[in-house]
Amino acid sequence: MIVVSDTSPITNLDAVGHLDLLRQLYGKVMIPQAVYQELTAEALNPAAVALPAIVWIETRPVLNRSLVTALTTELDEGEAEAIALALEVNADLVLMDERLGRTVAARFSLHRIGLLGVLIEAKRHGCIPAVKPVLEALIAKADFWVSQHLYAQVVRAAGE
Repeated sequence: MIVVSDTSPITNLDAVGHLDLLRQLYGKVMIPQAVYQELTAEALNPAAVALPAIVWIETRPVLNRSLVTALTTELDEGEAEAIALALEVNADLVLMDERLGRTVAARFSLHRIGLLGVLIEAKRHGCIPAVKPVLEALIAKADFWVSQHLYAQVVRAAGE
């Protein structure tokens, strides 16, 4: 399975100590150079130090710079490059939290999933025993915003 990620799923999972869920679910995750730069830009970000040593996260350059330029009229550089890279490598899945980014990815018929969907998938595959504690940690430690309605939907979808 070819999976391309934007910054948010990686930073948020890392913030709550569950970054390895991506490896458990997908084996390898590709990120474009802009995402790598976002991940390593903050000196206080624990992922910034660890990222070069994580062999299952592969950084790839995006070749179609004109597509990235066009996409940056709507999206930030990381999201634009993630979508462009996903198209170039014919990705099976794009990990992206931002609603606008997922909407743009859908225009290109890319399959996409956000972090909350990853958590549900992780529970279904037995990678975590429950979604709710990880979701609570994301809210408390990573300042991950989830509406009450979405929170209830996720917990219900996870069977909790």
